Amino acid sequence: MEKDIRISDFTYDLPDERVAKFPVAQRDASKLLLYNKGEVSEDVFYNLPKYLPKGALMVFNNTRVIQARIHFRKETGALIEVFLLEPAEPADYEQVFQTSERCSWLCLVGNQKKWKEGSLTRELEVKGEKIVLHARRKDTVGTSQLIEFQWFPHNHSFPLLGESKGASSFAEILDAIGELPIPPYLNRNTEESDKSTYQTVYSRIKGSVAAPTAGLHFTENVLKAIDSQGITREEVTLHVGAGTFRPVKSETIEGHEMHSEHISVRRQTIERLIEHGGKAIAVGTTSVRTLESLYYVGRKILRNPDIAEDALAVKQWEPYEIRDSRSEECGVWSEERGARSEEPSTFNLQPSTLSSLQAILDWLTRHQLDVLTTSTQIIIVPGYEYKIVTHLVTNFHQPQSTLLLLVSAFVGDRWRDIYQYALDHDFRFLSYGDSSLLMP
Repeated sequence: MEKDIRISDFTYDLPDERVAKFPVAQRDASKLLLYNKGEVSEDVFYNLPKYLPKGALMVFNNTRVIQARIHFRKETGALIEVFLLEPAEPADYEQVFQTSERCSWLCLVGNQKKWKEGSLTRELEVKGEKIVLHARRKDTVGTSQLIEFQWFPHNHSFPLLGESKGASSFAEILDAIGELPIPPYLNRNTEESDKSTYQTVYSRIKGSVAAPTAGLHFTENVLKAIDSQGITREEVTLHVGAGTFRPVKSETIEGHEMHSEHISVRRQTIERLIEHGGKAIAVGTTSVRTLESLYYVGRKILRNPDIAEDALAVKQWEPYEIRDSRSEECGVWSEERGARSEEPSTFNLQPSTLSSLQAILDWLTRHQLDVLTTSTQIIIVPGYEYKIVTHLVTNFHQPQSTLLLLVSAFVGDRWRDIYQYALDHDFRFLSYGDSSLLMP
């Protein structure tokens, strides 16, 4: 059973000197490992397009990393770090960055023992105007803190609840004083260069606290070369949470709770997936998690066409529980007709990928929506059956990580050969490291 997988079986020796502390000077000059049906070789990343199947669909995660670390200095001199995790009020990412008065976020708080009560205050300047930012703890939610931020011009007193004194947006506040959260395993402070090198060239939608790092190798020239191969490019959005760096501490994977992440997929992307037979090349593990989650979202809709949006979220073990269930008294699924039979029988728990994708399109139409917005907690481990992803562009991941389990689920035990080749041939590892194209 997948839940019994021992994380200690997915380890390898990663010397510190093999962890890339900075990216290569030219994004697409990084090394590219090629795994093609059991054979391992290498090239340079700018040659990636020639290895991709012509006419395929390639999916990228267009999320943009926000400057999620905010530092406050108390009058006592204590430094408090507030790390933004996800918006709470308003909960919508686009709306929260546009707020110009107050907003609330779920946050991690560093040096929390020094902040027992009261508000934190910091002065800053936005577009020549001095602003005062206040942070106030409202509640504890699991391991996170619910923090309310409120800001207003320096020459105003603290506004009463409901007053609107601020003109600057929260996005501008973050741009002025926020710090980009580079991965903790780099063991260095954020530098000015990270503001550009730790973003993909196609990043557009603010919300992540970590970059979808497989995309860091792409340049405009590589994207043009992909287009020249007749490959269709589509974008999804998965806002990467801090949980992506959380180590697996349990002996078996059953004891590890996956973080939930927000995803958005446009109607057009789902239409393109259907046009390509429900198959796609994924750029990065975040795109994998988004694409594979679509199948289970569609399945929920097939089971309940009137399902509410907030019930579409994919749970951690859902794919495996579905597979292990034998049948339900819900009517039989007919792949040829693409509908449930009126005859009472058993509902196939695993409808086709195209059926699931079409169900999402129909649901969007009924709700007059152009974008599917939900969340996923899916964990992909050996034993998982991939529904949509056929090729994967990805970096090299930490030992005993859920990302390494995802790769193992894709290529099987050959992950060991792939990683040993990378270690033996001077590949650079982790976020700023080299990449691979996996073609099982």
